[in-house]
Amino acid sequence: METDLPFLQKKAEDFFSFFNEAKTKEELLKLKAEFLGESGPIIPLMELVKKAPKEQKGTLGPLANTLRSKGLESFQKKWDFFLEQEILDSLKKNSLDLTARESFSALDKNLGGLHPRTVVQREVEDIFTRLGFDILEGPHLEDDYHNFSALNIPEDHPAREMQDTFWLEGTPPLLRTHTSTIQVRGMKQHKPPFRFIGPGPVFRCERTDASHESVFYQLEGMYVDKNVSVAHLIYFMKVALKEILKREAPIRLRPGYFPFTEPSFELEIECALCKGKGCSVCKQLGWVELLPCGMIHPNVLRAGGIDPDVFSGFAFGLGLDRLVMMRFKIEDIRLLQAGDLRFSYQFAGRSL
Repeated sequence: METDLPFLQKKAEDFFSFFNEAKTKEELLKLKAEFLGESGPIIPLMELVKKAPKEQKGTLGPLANTLRSKGLESFQKKWDFFLEQEILDSLKKNSLDLTARESFSALDKNLGGLHPRTVVQREVEDIFTRLGFDILEGPHLEDDYHNFSALNIPEDHPAREMQDTFWLEGTPPLLRTHTSTIQVRGMKQHKPPFRFIGPGPVFRCERTDASHESVFYQLEGMYVDKNVSVAHLIYFMKVALKEILKREAPIRLRPGYFPFTEPSFELEIECALCKGKGCSVCKQLGWVELLPCGMIHPNVLRAGGIDPDVFSGFAFGLGLDRLVMMRFKIEDIRLLQAGDLRFSYQFAGRSL
């Protein structure tokens, strides 16, 4: 027995080096089968342990287990090496330099492009930047104060009800229902006079149709200074819309109601899809609400730390998705969120 043990131990250790020298996964698997098979060192060693005197089992048993675990560890290390090499070889073989235009020579017709909403949002941001506006961002998860109370929305206002707001368990408790929350944070971060916009997605528990989605994009704007009047608001809206639409579109201004502005207006443009005749997008009215606006309510200014006896201003909310629909004559707002590549490919290559 003393002569068999050194032989089996050496044979097991030889397998460790064989594992390292294997050139392919097939060779490695064959060696593993031999290592654990009847002709390998482990099974005979186990049999040796069974037949050994009681006083030797305490030495032989741990030795057998150690050799087996070391062998499997050596095998796994080499196996992982082969897998890593396969991945690296595959990446090398299929690599694509995204900065090299010639890499796409055979795929030009399928080149990606900006989403139409991104195209329009960047254009609008550029327009407002040239008009002296800063661009701000805000969190998608909000609290009651920033989404409602600071915007002069009473406790019993319908907008707080479950059918409009996505309420969450925990803190913050809701998904913002408008980008007006950016106004609240912006007023606290800037001292007047200031002007800024805040684009981004908003979330409402809406029944979806051709003109309504539960997730859609807005662009909020605010201008605060001394002696700002409704005349400034109307003039600015006309100038901004002309730049945004790149045409003289028929517009109308109707009285409206928003808790955070007083007076409030609803600025509508003639539906570009039906030319005012009526369709599913404009709800057969011929007009599309695009830019609700108004003079900032004094309570909102106070919530932002601004004295309404010294400063005044106007605020507006531009519906980016509806603007995209008017620009590109898209008949269903749900297409913007669907992620359908057939839809997105139509805008590939369109530049700003």
